Amino acid sequence: MSHYHAVVWIDHSEARIMHISTDDVEKSIVHPANPHQHLQHKRGSVSGAREPEDQSFYHEVVEALGSTQEILVVGPGQAKLNLIKHMHAHDHDVENRVVGVETVDHPGDGQLVNFARKYFVAKDQMIAQ
Repeated sequence: MSHYHAVVWIDHSEARIMHISTDDVEKSIVHPANPHQHLQHKRGSVSGAREPEDQSFYHEVVEALGSTQEILVVGPGQAKLNLIKHMHAHDHDVENRVVGVETVDHPGDGQLVNFARKYFVAKDQMIAQ
């Protein structure tokens, strides 16, 4: 089923993608190739630089979004911004469909869907005026 809206909750260990409509939800989960790698740590690096981001993880998230027309990206930390940076560099079409980026802690699936539905309703009302 094709959905017009999707919400992505992302951190460095997983991305939960919910394709939503008023009466339906399709969920998928994407994990990085090495989920135990802590990307924000500098430890173990001679230069003190951070380990590089897992671009294949972000690419898989983008692929999971499919042709969704409006995307809300949420999460507790920097991964949501890194996903947007990846889209900016590699997936301009998908980046143009992102309608919002919000900081959200660790909601359950139901809380995430409710948050996204309220967000999209409010966004649609703002555009209608």
